[in-house]
Amino acid sequence: MAVRMCRLIFISATAVGFAVASLCGSAQTGFPNKLVRIIVPFGPGGASDALPRLIATPLSAMWGQSVIVENRPGAAGNIGMELGAKAAPDGYILTSAPVGNLALNPHLYSKLSFDVLKDFTPITLVGSVQNVLVLHPSIPAKSVKELIALLKARPGELTYASGGVGTQAHIAGELFKAMTGTDMSHIAYKGVGASVTDLLGGHVAMIFAQIHSVMPYIQTGKLRALGVASAKRVSQLPNVPTIAEAANLPSFEAVSWYALVGPAGMPKEIVTKIHTDVAKVLQLPDVREKLGNMGVDAVGSTPEQLTVAIKADYDRYGAIIRKLGIKAD
Repeated sequence: MAVRMCRLIFISATAVGFAVASLCGSAQTGFPNKLVRIIVPFGPGGASDALPRLIATPLSAMWGQSVIVENRPGAAGNIGMELGAKAAPDGYILTSAPVGNLALNPHLYSKLSFDVLKDFTPITLVGSVQNVLVLHPSIPAKSVKELIALLKARPGELTYASGGVGTQAHIAGELFKAMTGTDMSHIAYKGVGASVTDLLGGHVAMIFAQIHSVMPYIQTGKLRALGVASAKRVSQLPNVPTIAEAANLPSFEAVSWYALVGPAGMPKEIVTKIHTDVAKVLQLPDVREKLGNMGVDAVGSTPEQLTVAIKADYDRYGAIIRKLGIKAD
């Protein structure tokens, strides 16, 4: 009956086509009519957890159904990703997936039980976060070029930190070494927080870190920002050059991004609805303000755009990881 009514309305009210399309779509899918879960493959804290929590509340209000975030950490995010891949493809279990899990881990771990290119449905790129190379102020380098010269003069002596083997900070450090012909030692920590703490204490020399996690220390002079790992300068640090321009490394880029994906085989109309509504949420003034305070650039890309982005970074990081011979297992 609902479908028939939609057809009648469509025939007799072409002047309000957009409203009719919305009504008919709702009648056909009925999504959502129960609780929706978003799996985060890491523990609480960090952008991969904060972003889905930020959009969950307005989505709940928009849909009239609860949207909850469920942390399922372990194995560098691979446990949560597996749960998301094996869920029913009906839109009620989604996954907040960082670039590391979609583009890096498949090349770092040899025994994953899922294929990121085949076992997930891309929905939307929620947001991106820029990374910045920061030093402890005791290191006598005021620019990327000075750092490169220092590393070449003292090969292997200086250290860089990361939140773990195979993380984007680790790959960025190895890529920097390879592209500049320098050598420095990698110190892996169990999480970003511990690595930044040791950097502040002068126990390591530098780190590639998300801007929001080190901005307070840059502002107070406890850390020195040398360059951002993106294609363009960022508004938070307008006077800090990109590493690409500062060291003439045009292809150097290591941007963190966070996507919303579902299991493979989701109906197109449900994918479209979730993407459309998440994109609307990302335009809400209070949401944009909170994202800005977190150093996150809201995106809200289409499923097709996200598919292209995943494949591009999957191929790019895969080539880098194979060339550097990095393995996490």
